[in-house]
Amino acid sequence: MTNVLRRRAVSLLLSLGLAIASLACFAFPLYVIRPFRSQGPRELALALLVARFGPAVSIVCAVLGIALAWFVWATFSRKLPRFTAVLFSLLAIGGAFLARIDVYELMFHPIDSPQFAVADKVKVDLDDMVIAVKVNGARRAYPIREMAYHHIVNDTLGGEPIAATY
Repeated sequence: MTNVLRRRAVSLLLSLGLAIASLACFAFPLYVIRPFRSQGPRELALALLVARFGPAVSIVCAVLGIALAWFVWATFSRKLPRFTAVLFSLLAIGGAFLARIDVYELMFHPIDSPQFAVADKVKVDLDDMVIAVKVNGARRAYPIREMAYHHIVNDTLGGEPIAATY
């Protein structure tokens, strides 16, 4: 293998590695911390570590990916290595953006404007569980099935602001 081919291969492999590392900063915590799945203590600790430092690591990967794409673009005249290096740097940039998104905050946002109906008009199965709250004589029931996706309902009951959660 000639020096030019070796440099091209190393450049593209490094560019691919940076893209994978940047995307992993988003994907690994998302995979491990997903709901309704048990996590081991080591796996969870690693996912939380990646979630904490992933945004900074992904920025470094994106900057290095851009620099590497520029190097490949300036060094090689063939279109395929150039296109590949740019594609990998775009993936690294995408990972840098995604690592800053808290997917669970988007999915499991609190309910700020709950809507209620009279108990006689709502179909509730006998085995459905609810969180029952009574404040200043006012009563309300929050279905666990709905709470499982939001975890918090910000409400006013009996003239008092409350946060129903579990």
